[in-house]
Amino acid sequence: MSALTFTLTAPPPAPLGLIVLQSDQTIEADFRRLLPARAELLVSRVPSGLEVTPKSLAAMEGGLAGAAGLFPRALPLSVVGYGCTSGAAQIGSAAVAAQITRGVATAAVTNPVAALIAACRHMGLRRLGLLSPYVAAVSGRLRAVLSEAGIDTPVFGSFEVAEEARVARIDAASISAAALALAESAALDALFLSCTNLRTLDVIPPLEARLGLPVLASNPVLAWDMLRLAGLPPGPGAKGRLFAAPQP
Repeated sequence: MSALTFTLTAPPPAPLGLIVLQSDQTIEADFRRLLPARAELLVSRVPSGLEVTPKSLAAMEGGLAGAAGLFPRALPLSVVGYGCTSGAAQIGSAAVAAQITRGVATAAVTNPVAALIAACRHMGLRRLGLLSPYVAAVSGRLRAVLSEAGIDTPVFGSFEVAEEARVARIDAASISAAALALAESAALDALFLSCTNLRTLDVIPPLEARLGLPVLASNPVLAWDMLRLAGLPPGPGAKGRLFAAPQP
């Protein structure tokens, strides 16, 4: 039989790409809430360790180009986000972007650390209280990178958890209590809740209301930066002062 006829639709707008850690259980569900309905999101995964250590984070650099190469080759991406805060701090934003652009054509690359720095500059924030789930060696690298960007973290607290599966199960009450304790210990411009596997979306609005401070977190800042770079508005589930501020 002869081939059936068909018509092609117009090419879609360039979608967003997100590279997620193999061990991450949180970021994809968060992004479905943070992005607008008209934003198309494609997701790839990069191998990652069961525990978060400087060594396991650094090892991810070698898998980024391969993970980026799994996106559809016929479809250029508007922005690719690498969904790991501690990994981006350990590897470095420039090295992350270099590896990702080896694997996929994209107009821009970002990550939670670069996004946090951009958000702080946009909102005029220089003193952050930092809450992390991870051990000191991992969190110390993030603090150093932020300091190099002119962002101080005079207050720091950690759950001292290394296993990713446990990080994803830390409950909202624990996150809120820890954040409140940090905010009460020093004069701060904002709080930052670090880690894409930490479930933070539902604690941000009540914390901001109680503290009178912006509360930022890894997944919202990454989504905010990707939307900014793509020229897209936030979705209806994007709450908090960061999304309420006019886009830069």
